[in-house]
Amino acid sequence: MTGKADRFFSPQEQEQIRQAVAAAEATTSGEIATMIVDSSDIYREAKVTAAILLAAMAALLMAIITRHTTVWSYLPLTMICYFPAAFLVARLPQLLQPFISRRRCEEAVRSRSVRAFYEKGLYRTKDETGILIFISLFEHKVWILGDRGINARIAPEAWQQLARELSEGIGSGSACAALCRVIEKCGELLSSHFPGKRDNPNELSDAIITESRD
Repeated sequence: MTGKADRFFSPQEQEQIRQAVAAAEATTSGEIATMIVDSSDIYREAKVTAAILLAAMAALLMAIITRHTTVWSYLPLTMICYFPAAFLVARLPQLLQPFISRRRCEEAVRSRSVRAFYEKGLYRTKDETGILIFISLFEHKVWILGDRGINARIAPEAWQQLARELSEGIGSGSACAALCRVIEKCGELLSSHFPGKRDNPNELSDAIITESRD
């Protein structure tokens, strides 16, 4: 099954994003990578809680309909209903939202973006000037990370402001345009601190990285 991240941007939009990255990097020695994922965590504890609740509700409804409302019929029905409920939760992740706190989401996105930063090799740029623009769809959150060379000169608040701008753009239905604007602003910010050099190889792919859960 193709996940949302794979089809969130159309092929034409993906090409626009690639071109935006290439244009932004043309005036700086910095490197910009973009990544979009379905979710930042599997939220196992929320899946179990949601499945138990759905199973309990289904068992209660069945018990009422069949007029077998004793605990000896209700508990076995709950156990039987758990497995189809777990399958339903797995297929409809939006059912998990009420069981995941905002703090849990933020921690998951932050942790996953840091892991992606290292998995995709952004820490290996020559001057430590890699940036990751990370979008996590399930949590509706954006995280922007800079390498050590960048963080030594650019305050975290600058990335937080750009992350909010991108998040608002996605929420308003103009994800591609918002991402291209943020990429352009990242390039402007980088060029003021890390101007382009005569020898300025493209160390990271300009294409957007997608990761979907099957």
